[in-house]
Amino acid sequence: MAGLQLTFVNFKKDAFIMVEGNKQIADRFFIIRQGNIRVSKEVEVVHEEGGNILGPGDFFGVVSTMSSHSHIESAQALTDVTLIAVFKEQFPQLITNSAAIAMKIIMQFSKRMRYLDEALTRITLKNTAGDDASHLFNVADYYAKLKQYNQAYYAYSRYRKYCPEGKNFDKAGDIMTRISRFAQSAKLDFPPGEIIREYPKDAMIFSECEPGDELYIIQKGSVKITTIVDNTEVLLAMLKQTDIFGEMALLESKPRSASAIAYQNCVVMAVNRANFERMVSTQPQIIARLTTLLAERIWLIYKQLANTLIDPPVGRAYDALLIQLEKNRMDVYDTRAYTFEFGPKELANMMGLATNEVTDIIAKLMENKNIQIQGDKFFVQHIMEIAKEVESYRRMQRRERMVREAKNASLRR
Repeated sequence: MAGLQLTFVNFKKDAFIMVEGNKQIADRFFIIRQGNIRVSKEVEVVHEEGGNILGPGDFFGVVSTMSSHSHIESAQALTDVTLIAVFKEQFPQLITNSAAIAMKIIMQFSKRMRYLDEALTRITLKNTAGDDASHLFNVADYYAKLKQYNQAYYAYSRYRKYCPEGKNFDKAGDIMTRISRFAQSAKLDFPPGEIIREYPKDAMIFSECEPGDELYIIQKGSVKITTIVDNTEVLLAMLKQTDIFGEMALLESKPRSASAIAYQNCVVMAVNRANFERMVSTQPQIIARLTTLLAERIWLIYKQLANTLIDPPVGRAYDALLIQLEKNRMDVYDTRAYTFEFGPKELANMMGLATNEVTDIIAKLMENKNIQIQGDKFFVQHIMEIAKEVESYRRMQRRERMVREAKNASLRR
């Protein structure tokens, strides 16, 4: 490719190309030129669509490279293989030279993230609305009962738009009439072609279960991403300037999986499908940013999925804390103190538990003198103690798995 110096590397059959948890080669990913690769994880929580055998044209290692995190899977050569190594800093140039490769990576990332996110939701949140547009009425009702009328008015309007035959169509209209004077900040529509949009604090940018065909880049302010589960608002993410959101609906033409609400007055750039396709070839830095964002989310979902298998629950709690340290790129073997940006309630959300379910877990955490709660936030005196606790639970988990496998093998003989 013109202007792009790519490296070709060869591996013999059975050689390990990358190892789960190892950051040694996380500065590059690989495109298979010849041969076959098997990717695997120590613990397979869900089986991914497409299987784990890769061939020419496929790629691997992109998640760890673009997110700058440890590898979430191992890769072993099934045959002699020739690979193209792409370093992270080369990715924008790769996009410029080959928009097709960039789009393949982005679309596979999008599909992979949607699949894994749905799996995580089934395991943790459990009771969700899926893609049913009628859920828009429930979202609106939730916010109306809390007297958060901007969000309620928006969601009622979208329910009437997408469910014109819905059983609550007239009821939604009546409520909108009553609350309209309290919902002056609700922003429903923008003129065609207006890509720079301003939203006042508490305005809903889009609602979960609403069809969508745009992604957004935050120019100013902040946005919170939420979902309603069992009549409770669950905070999924807090986004800031330059962050991208809403990409799943644009890339996969599926309804929104969560709501986006202006946390502060904010300005966003709306990108539709036509603009996005032009961006791939004209603004590689934005596409690289989107790929990095998707990689970071996939890395986090993998970690959260693996977390669901840890037993006992206090081991899951330690691992949830470790995931947040790794997410924030802290040295997990550092001896310094650290204050997390959350407390017990948020930890319960991360683990897919009700607040009352996490009470006993918190009590067990507090038995560790290294952990305290200061001002509703977790505080640890030595970061490395969290990593040590997690490793002890993982060793126990591995031993138990080996005993089970040995027992099953004995029964088969």
